[in-house]
Amino acid sequence: MIKQRSIHPVILCGGSGTRLWPASRKAMPKPFLPLIGDTTLFEQAVGRVTGNAQFAAPIIVAGAQHCGLIEEQMHGAPHRLIVEPAARNTAPAIALAAALLPPDDIILVCPSDHHIADEAAFRSAALVAGELAAQDYLVSIGIAPDRPETGYGYLRRGEELPGGYKIAEFVEKPDRARAESYLASGEYSWNGGIFVFRAGALLDELARHRPAMAKSVLQAALAGREDGTRFHPNPDVFASIEGDSIDYAVMENTARAAMVPADMGWSDIGNWTALRDALSEQLNGGGDGDNVIRGTADLLDCSNVLALSDGPRISAVGLSNVCIIVSDGEVLVTTCDDAQAVGKLPGAAHQ
Repeated sequence: MIKQRSIHPVILCGGSGTRLWPASRKAMPKPFLPLIGDTTLFEQAVGRVTGNAQFAAPIIVAGAQHCGLIEEQMHGAPHRLIVEPAARNTAPAIALAAALLPPDDIILVCPSDHHIADEAAFRSAALVAGELAAQDYLVSIGIAPDRPETGYGYLRRGEELPGGYKIAEFVEKPDRARAESYLASGEYSWNGGIFVFRAGALLDELARHRPAMAKSVLQAALAGREDGTRFHPNPDVFASIEGDSIDYAVMENTARAAMVPADMGWSDIGNWTALRDALSEQLNGGGDGDNVIRGTADLLDCSNVLALSDGPRISAVGLSNVCIIVSDGEVLVTTCDDAQAVGKLPGAAHQ
């Protein structure tokens, strides 16, 4: 078994959440908003890995502009904050955290802006994945798919392992027909961006597949400086790194990729439709025809409408599958099918 307090949560706070504009903005992005319940997605991510002896204090990786929000929302709880001098995607961010730990420590990589309804199932999957990571597997928590989703990458199960499987194939976002076949086969899970690694094994694989990145990350860590609970990597070295995701840099190249399947009520809250679905499930059981309202709204003969307002009344008649958002003087109206494109709007791009 993994010894107590040897799993180090690494919570990633990158991205600006432009697809949740106008509520999510650069100064107050998606992780730090109370989108589901009274606490923020970041606070929920921290809460999932605190109060349990199997998890050490979290390591948080974020840009300098959000350090104040993080400190405020940590509420004085123990943590370590790695301040990225520049955004270089997930591979350098995760490798930085690994470089600051003993090589035999296990890290649990968690996005800061996802919703997980069943926290016990999440922790259980993380502990099983930790056992595999201790054997130098690089483990992804595979999300149990409940629909033929075309917006996520997929993991195909291979040879069975204790508590999980080797990953036989990484599949990019499929079209509808392929997504339906994946769901029907029962062989696929969604790639949710949650990983478990032994710190040294991850750095070894990064050095094998992205040697320049691995070298620069280690140099940036060695030449960094401590400032209380904050760690600042060397800015010049880190800025020179050519960024890449952990999937492309390591997971799709390693021969040690594994997955642990988990059914834990996961959503990446990637757009307004995903938020509507998560809120509908939480509030109403997710039945067809549900509307979700936050703030003041009158909906007449409407179905599957998300209406959120921080002030003015929203009034709508005869609409279906639409999201209407009023936030800080901005108004967004989109069909649910087109919600993925919100980040392309000028208001979102130039917030």
